[in-house]
This record gives sequence, C-alpha cells and structure tokens, in this order.
Amino acid sequence: MTPRGGDGIALLCLLVFCNTFGVGAFGPLLPEIGKTHTLDDWQLGMLAGSFGLARMIADVPSGALAGRYLGTALIVSPASILVGVVLLATAGSFPVLVLGRLLTGLGHTLGMVGGLTAVLREAPGPSASVRLNVFEFAGMLGVLGGLASVGLVPASWGWPASLVAASIPVLVPIAITPRLRRRFPDESARPAGAAPASPAPVAATAPVVWLMFAVGAVMALGWSAVSQFLIPLRGTREFGLDRGGVSRLLALAQLVDLAVLLPVGWLADRAGRVPVLGAVVAVLGLGAWSAGLGSFAFFVAGCVLLGLGMAGWMLPLGVIREHIEPRTLAWRTGLYRVGIDAAAFLGPLVCGLLGEAHTGVFIGLVGLAAVGVGGHLLRRGLA
Repeated sequence: MTPRGGDGIALLCLLVFCNTFGVGAFGPLLPEIGKTHTLDDWQLGMLAGSFGLARMIADVPSGALAGRYLGTALIVSPASILVGVVLLATAGSFPVLVLGRLLTGLGHTLGMVGGLTAVLREAPGPSASVRLNVFEFAGMLGVLGGLASVGLVPASWGWPASLVAASIPVLVPIAITPRLRRRFPDESARPAGAAPASPAPVAATAPVVWLMFAVGAVMALGWSAVSQFLIPLRGTREFGLDRGGVSRLLALAQLVDLAVLLPVGWLADRAGRVPVLGAVVAVLGLGAWSAGLGSFAFFVAGCVLLGLGMAGWMLPLGVIREHIEPRTLAWRTGLYRVGIDAAAFLGPLVCGLLGEAHTGVFIGLVGLAAVGVGGHLLRRGLA
C-alpha cells in the first residue's frame, strides 16, 4: 500500500531527516577517532567505507522487503541506526567500531530504499524529479544538522559523546512508530478483499537504465571519497583545520546542495532529466578534481562545486522510473542502490589503501571520469 496524500510524503521526509543526523556527524569526527585509537589510513578508510559496504549488501534485500513489507522496513531503519550509534559510542576495539558503522549503514539503507520506493510510487509523471528532490532535501537538511551539531558540541566532550549528542534526532521516528505503521502498512496488511498483484514476466532492462546505474555509481564514488575521507583528513593534516573547520567545509557543500536542489528538480522536469543530469555530473567531477589536487582556495571551491553536483543525486532514479514497470520499482530501486553503495564503500577504502600521498591523484582521476560521463549525457540529452 502506498502513502496517501502529502502527509505520507511528510512522514517520509521526517524519517530521512532524523536518520541522517548521524551521517553528517561522523565525517568531522573521523580524524579524532583515528587519533584516539591510533588507526592507520587503511583502517580509517575501512571504517568510513563500511557504512557503504553495509548499504551495498543490504540494498537488494531492502528492496525486496520494501516491496512487500514497507512499514516494517521503515520502522526497523531508525532502530538499527540507534544500535549502531550506541556501539560506536562505546569506543571499543576496531571491529566493534566497524560493526557499529555497519549497523548504521543497514538502518540508513532500509530508510532510503523504503522511502524512495514509497515516493516513486506516489510521484510518476512530470512531478517525479521535484518529489524525489524534496525527499533528498530532507535528508540533506539532516546531514547539515549533524554537521552543525558536532561543530557546536565542545571538543572536550570527546568524539563518542559528540556523536551521541548529534544523533539524538533518530529517536523521533522511533517515537512515532505506531503512526508510521498505520500510514505505511505491509503488503500482507492490505484491506480484506484487495486482490494481490498477479505475477508476470519482468521485461528486459532498457539500456538507459543500466546507464543510470553507472552514472549513480560515478557520482557516489566521487562524493564518498571526497566527503568521507579527503575533506576530513586533508583538511586536518594539510590545512590545519580543527573539527569545526572540517564541519564548516562539509556544511558548505550541503548548503550549496540545499540551495539548488529544488530548482534543479524543477528544471529537470521541464528541460529534460538527462541533459540536466549531465551538467551536474560534470560539475561534480570538477569539484572532486579541485578538492583532490588544488590549493586551499581550490579545496574550498571544490566543496562548492561538489554541492552543486550533488543536487542531481536523485535524477538517475527519475530516469529509471520512466523506463520500468511500476511493479518492479522496489526491486530496481534496491538494485540501483547496490551500485551506489558499492561505490560509496570503495571511495574511502581505496583512498585509505592508497594513503595520503596518492589520494589526491585518485580523486582527481575520478573527477575527470565524472566530467567525461557528464559530457556524454549532455550530448545524449541535447541530441
């Protein structure tokens, strides 16, 4: 069953808003975690990337779960995030920290895949990009809230208490579990007499859908490598920024994203999703290149360009929605997220394995690849 009316979308936005506070808070704390636990770069990369690893593993099962048990997926999501934050806050051994990060990734996946499935069911046709970007807007507000919170908490509290304080909003969707359950019942809870969907053969996946999978992966690789590894560690080690300085740079990218997110969705619905997507992917690539290889001025400019590029984060899903059958929506959304989250896992992990000396070159190459993909989409969309 799908949400009915605007209050359903509002509940989904509230869920993703509260779930993403911890996502925003983690990045600025990464250097402190590494220093406190004497972690090598590869361990920091693994810790940062394990969030994406959990999402990659859970994406397809989450899509299958959301297809039939949407309400269950949505209420398990914040509970899993809460358990993960508690494990991280114990400041235990490296495996315990990774487990906590994995659980937060699992919870985020359940909320995102379930939420996207519900939004896409309610947003076919010309309004799809705006609805998706409203959902993304709520998530970015949550990330920004986490960044602001961890930047305001005194450093003397230490990173575990800071993470807990910044993640407190995740208790809100847990508190409104009964309402979420009523608004988004599981498929098995449909009203009596409602006929189940009859199974039918699934049509072959259109080439443009596979192209969107690749575009999403390139965007995720650039964003995760820069935001989860490069900005916190390069900012701290090379430019001497403290936790507040790193938070402000990450918040700058989020603020730019928020400022242009809805206008980009509006423009995509009118000018075409593919050419607009091409433009923002190229901008994201320029941002990754600047942040990875530039001086401090280019480093800051890279954050701005990265925020502009991430305003197109939801556009590939809008294109996919146009080329698949509605009954395959949950499954294809989960499959799409596998590529996204595999790239989100590999970005910081590869940076950690390469080490500080070679990270900038890797991210610069990712940026050039994104510029090339964006140019291809622009030519395709304007042809």
